Amino acid sequence: AYNIHVNGVLHCRVRYSQLLGLHEQLRKEYGANVVPAFPPKKIFTLTPAEVEQRREQLEKYMQAVRQDPTLGGSETFNSFLRKAQQETQQIPTEEVVLEVLLSNGQKVKVTILTSDQTEDVLEAVASKLDLPDDLVGYFSLFLVRQTKDGAFSFVRKLQEFELPYVSVTSLHNPEFQIILRKSYWDSAYDDDVMEHRVGLNLLYAQTVSDIEHGWILVNKEQHRQLKSLQEKVSKKEFIRLAQTLKYYGYLKFDPCVTDFPEKGCHVVVSAGNNELNFQVRLPNEQIKEGSFKVTRMRCWRVTSSVPMNNGPSGSSPGKSEVKLELAFEYLMSKDRLQWVTITSPQAIMLSICLQSMVDELMVKKSGGSIRKMFRRRVNGALRRSDSQQAVKSPPLLDSPDASWEPMAKLSSKLTSVSLRGISHSSSANDVGANDFHGNYAFEGIGDEDL
Repeated sequence: AYNIHVNGVLHCRVRYSQLLGLHEQLRKEYGANVVPAFPPKKIFTLTPAEVEQRREQLEKYMQAVRQDPTLGGSETFNSFLRKAQQETQQIPTEEVVLEVLLSNGQKVKVTILTSDQTEDVLEAVASKLDLPDDLVGYFSLFLVRQTKDGAFSFVRKLQEFELPYVSVTSLHNPEFQIILRKSYWDSAYDDDVMEHRVGLNLLYAQTVSDIEHGWILVNKEQHRQLKSLQEKVSKKEFIRLAQTLKYYGYLKFDPCVTDFPEKGCHVVVSAGNNELNFQVRLPNEQIKEGSFKVTRMRCWRVTSSVPMNNGPSGSSPGKSEVKLELAFEYLMSKDRLQWVTITSPQAIMLSICLQSMVDELMVKKSGGSIRKMFRRRVNGALRRSDSQQAVKSPPLLDSPDASWEPMAKLSSKLTSVSLRGISHSSSANDVGANDFHGNYAFEGIGDEDL
C-alpha cells in the first residue's frame, strides 16, 4: 500500500489497483486525451528500484490530476480521497453527533453521517444556527488545537476531499477540534454578514474572542468604549469600533522562526489586511515589527520533509519530525527581490491565507462579487467556485517499503503553493522553477510603497 500524505499528515493508504480504478473512472468520464498517463502494470515482481520508480510515477500522476482544474476539482477524484480516508481509519458509515465550536466557546452539536464531507457538515452547522444560505459561504470550518490559555492554534482549513468527523477523530486527541470562523479578509464584507441576526452574532462572538486573546490590540480608552457598547448590547457599534483597531480581522499564528532580518529570529506572524505582519525578536532581545504586503510577493512555496515511518502514531499535525517552511520572494525595493523564510508547523495554513487574500484581491479587481465567489450550485450539489478551489492540497505518496529510503521525496505542485520533501538545505536554489507559486496579484511597485 502507498501512504498518501496531505499537508504532512497521513490522509489514507491505497493500493496500486485502487489508483488504477480511479484512473479508469476518470478516463471514462473525461476521455483519454484529458487524463494523464498512468504507470503500466508489470507482470513480474518489482525490484526495489522499480518499486521506487513506480511510486514516483504514481506521485506525478496524482499531482497532474490534482493540478487539472476539471479533474482535480471533480467529485470523482475528491470522493476517491474521502472514501480512502474513511477506509484507512476503519470508521463505518453511521449517524453520529459532531461538536463544532463557535468563537465564544459555545458548542453546536450536529447530527451527521461519518461519511459527510466538509461542505455537508458546514451546511448542517449553518442550518442548526439558522444562518441564511447566502451567508454560509462567508464562513468555513477549521481544524484547530486548543492551547493551555484557551486560545486556538489553527492547523488547517478543512477541504472538500476530507471527512471532518474522520479527520478530527482519527487524531485521537481531545485537544483537536473543529471551529466555525469567517473565511474572508476584507472587513467591507462584514456589512453583508451583519445584515442578518445570526451572522451578526457570529461575527460579534469572533471579534470579542480575538480581543480577549490579544489578537486585536486595545488601549485603555478603547477598552472602556468597547465595554460600554457590550453593556448596551450594541453589537454592530462594537464591531464598527473594533474595525478601527490594530490587527482587526487578522489570524494570529503560533511563535515560530524566521531568517529575516537575520537567521534564527523568533517571530510571531499574523495574517490579515492583505499582508503578513512580523513581530520579530532579534538576538539582542529587541522587538521589531514590520509587514509584508501580499501584492509585493512575487511567488512563494512550501517545503515539507515527511519521515518514511509516518503511520497512525505519526499522524498528529505539528509533530516535530515533520518540518514545514513557507518561503516567499518579496519586492523589498524597486529593483531588489529577497527571499524570506518562515519555519512553522502552520506553514501550509499560512500559504492558504496568502492564496485566499490573492483570490479576494483578484475578484475585487475584476469587479466580481464575493457572494458569487464563495458559493454556487452545480447539478443541484453545493460546490465552491473555481476561485475558492485555487487552494488545493494534493496527495503525497510515500514509498511502500519503509526501509527503502529514510526520507520520502515529495515533489508535489499545488495550484497555490508547492510541497517538496528536502533532506538538507531549503534555499531558493534547491527547488526548481516549477515548484513555485506565481502570485497573480504581484505588482511591480516601487520604494514609495515600502
